[in-house]
Amino acid sequence: MSNTSEFSTPIRLSERTHKMRSSAIREMLKQLDTPGMISLAGGNPAPESFPMHLMADLQAQVLSRYGHRALQYSETEGFAPLREAVAQMLRNQGIPAEASRILITNGSQGVLDALAKVFLDRGTPIGLENPTYLGALQAFAPYDPLFVPLECDAQGATPRGIHSMLQNHPRSLLYLMPTFQNPSGRSAGLTRRCEIAAVIESEQCLVIEDDPYSALRYEGDSQLPLAALCPERVLYMGTLSKVFAPGLRLGYCLAPAWLFPWLVKAKQGTDLHTGTLVQAMAAQYINAGHMKIQLPKTCELYSKRRDAMLEALDIWMPSQFHWTRPQGGMFLWLEGPEEFDSARLLPKALALGVAFVTGNAFFTDSCMGSHCLRLNFTLPNEAQIHEGIRRIGQALAA
Repeated sequence: MSNTSEFSTPIRLSERTHKMRSSAIREMLKQLDTPGMISLAGGNPAPESFPMHLMADLQAQVLSRYGHRALQYSETEGFAPLREAVAQMLRNQGIPAEASRILITNGSQGVLDALAKVFLDRGTPIGLENPTYLGALQAFAPYDPLFVPLECDAQGATPRGIHSMLQNHPRSLLYLMPTFQNPSGRSAGLTRRCEIAAVIESEQCLVIEDDPYSALRYEGDSQLPLAALCPERVLYMGTLSKVFAPGLRLGYCLAPAWLFPWLVKAKQGTDLHTGTLVQAMAAQYINAGHMKIQLPKTCELYSKRRDAMLEALDIWMPSQFHWTRPQGGMFLWLEGPEEFDSARLLPKALALGVAFVTGNAFFTDSCMGSHCLRLNFTLPNEAQIHEGIRRIGQALAA
């Protein structure tokens, strides 16, 4: 079977390349340098949230403390002080975590890549919310699994839907984002989480709990992760991108003991290990208490921006449009009437100087979700948010 693309290839590409998906967000970022463009598209943290005043000192401190070790090759599993710091963070959330089962990766995308290598073959069933995180679809799709969309409601995947999937596909993998889901912003309450945990405990399965946003809570009570409710059935993954700095590319997972060695082998074949210096800086940032000081400031900043977006939507969106009102995270999800097509709206919006992500990018079937779009409220300031939503309203009226 030959490969066809815009450019001819001198040798045959693998079958897997036909399944690779481009990131609608990464592709759009190329267009966002236009002067005056307001981006509500990406998932970028605000630069104001970065601890710029600490970075030089953190680097100096770790070089003084660890010397050449901070610049040397390191263990695949991760820099030991950071593994212990992450384990303590998870214990503070109620998760029984040991540093020996923490794997540090190049962003949480590194966890998804390793999991795909370890678990997925052609036709391997994996249950996931619909819509779901675009990066997970990108990591999983090249292995040609059987994506099984789970029944969802305002709290995400339903226990009934999970049970039904596992009845039809025993011993399967599930990918869930129970807290401030990307792209929808929705969250599962404690009762729902307990119901899901009960289903998981009764079945032979593994749940990937992706939790990049739970630290970004602006109202309401924190919820126990699934990993705290059924730790032996859950691989918990997180990131420091939202609470430290995304450019450092630091993710992590807490894996069951039987799975951990396989993830280490998968990571070794990809990148050997994550950068030692940035891991040491992150360990210092956490252990010195800087994150506890910086995080409330970040949440205050984002809370105001979320409120600004909700206010602007109330003003500028037509009555037939509806949207989520997340208690935290970075996104909200806007739905129009069934006949609305966000892909047709996008060029009009870009022409007016505002960007968003069309809803179909987050579905296993790209024909779905065309009447939806995702909006980010963490990167633009409040004035930009109001103006951006006004421009979307103007594009809708055109």
